Amino acid sequence: MQVAIEEAQKGVSAGDGGPFGAVIVKDGEIIAKAHNEVVKENDPTAHAEILAIRRASARLGTYVLGGCVLYTTGEPCPMCFSAIHWAHIDKVYYCNTKEDAEAIGFDDAFITKVLCKEIPSPIPFVRLSSNSCRKLFITWYTSPNRKPY
Repeated sequence: MQVAIEEAQKGVSAGDGGPFGAVIVKDGEIIAKAHNEVVKENDPTAHAEILAIRRASARLGTYVLGGCVLYTTGEPCPMCFSAIHWAHIDKVYYCNTKEDAEAIGFDDAFITKVLCKEIPSPIPFVRLSSNSCRKLFITWYTSPNRKPY
């Protein structure tokens, strides 16, 4: 966790983004580390956890990070929570909570409330029916080159 805290401090000092750092460890070895780079990269998805997952996947040559543990300075937001599950990370350790993040201006708790349908989304989501889109799913699903993940 100390490395994640140092990574977060590095990002804060550089003005790269929020006070978040993440480290991915496998078999006792640090595989990847990152800090929030939302401001630096003008990328709302450049959260520490996402960047660490990207770097770990590149280093290990796989999108399945089973056997890995993630250490992060803040409870993962809904986006990072989802990415952690997609990556099949074994365990997550975190320090600050979503409520702590909300208290300093981050909207993780708000997004969670929208996802849990406790409050309505301020962004309309409209489903469009399309045979072409359905065919894309069928094409992928029936492809002999399909690699499920």
